[in-house]
Amino acid sequence: MKPGTPDGNNGWRPTVPEHTLHRGIEEEHRAAMNEVFVICNQLGHYWGKAKAWVDGRDPRAVQRCRHRDEAVNLLFELSAKNVELRGEVIAAQLNPRGEPVLEVSQTPLPQKAAPDESPETAAATGEPSPAIPSDSTEA
Repeated sequence: MKPGTPDGNNGWRPTVPEHTLHRGIEEEHRAAMNEVFVICNQLGHYWGKAKAWVDGRDPRAVQRCRHRDEAVNLLFELSAKNVELRGEVIAAQLNPRGEPVLEVSQTPLPQKAAPDESPETAAATGEPSPAIPSDSTEA
């Protein structure tokens, strides 16, 4: 029988040969294997594996998800903890080493204060706090 004609079983044969349909599925699967999803915030930083924002210089440190819905769920959890977060899920291609190809953020990462520099720690050690100037002019 010719493609596109009834096959005798009350159905129709596909007009496209089956081997081309299968090839299309394989190509989509292969393309999906070369792509991961990452979370990017409004400053261009990426959510990292260490549960902190990274600038993308080291793509191995960036958290990646194989499926878009996993990344969307993670972004939802992050935005529930930080209402000022304006993030998005980005599809990133993988390089030959299996690392995502990312644009490095031009915005510097926020610096965290060292724990020994906090006023509570300084008070416990007896050292003057850098946040509170000492008055040396008392009479």
